Amino acid sequence: MAAPDLRAELDSLLLQLLRDLEELEVKRGALNARVEEGWLSLAKARYAMGAKSVGPLQYASRMEPQVCVCASETQDGLQTFRVVRADAQTPEEVGPREPALRRRKGPTKTPEPEPSAAPQDPLNWFGILVPHSLRQAQTSFREGLQLAADIASLQTRIDWGRSQLREIQEKLKQLEPGAA
Repeated sequence: MAAPDLRAELDSLLLQLLRDLEELEVKRGALNARVEEGWLSLAKARYAMGAKSVGPLQYASRMEPQVCVCASETQDGLQTFRVVRADAQTPEEVGPREPALRRRKGPTKTPEPEPSAAPQDPLNWFGILVPHSLRQAQTSFREGLQLAADIASLQTRIDWGRSQLREIQEKLKQLEPGAA
């Protein structure tokens, strides 16, 4: 590849890297704001309901995740992260949930309680009529989780861009007339 082509590629890569860094800064600021907002709303809920009404003693004995973070690879080989609802089935989970062969007759065993089809809303742990601030806290933390996945994907893209930048700089050094 000729030096002018490499320089054009370097310029476009630098511009993309700067755009990604700017987006990263914006998303980190938004994440900090969501987390701060969530903690403040949680403090307001504790004040409204009482400190002992919003705490670990109200957590369910069996907690199930409402969302999962899935990592996947793009065609470029970059890893991306996304937040998906826990009740959404992935292709690996589709199909029968029991072994293919079953014993028709024989000793019956007590069936294990199946996890509910849809995870219960954790706000119900704190009562039926929860303050609006508790709902706001939940929303803020959910938005923060989505932003965290976006930031992780963006950080991966930035790291890839930096490695590409180094490779192009090395090629340009080798093409320079004074390089030995």
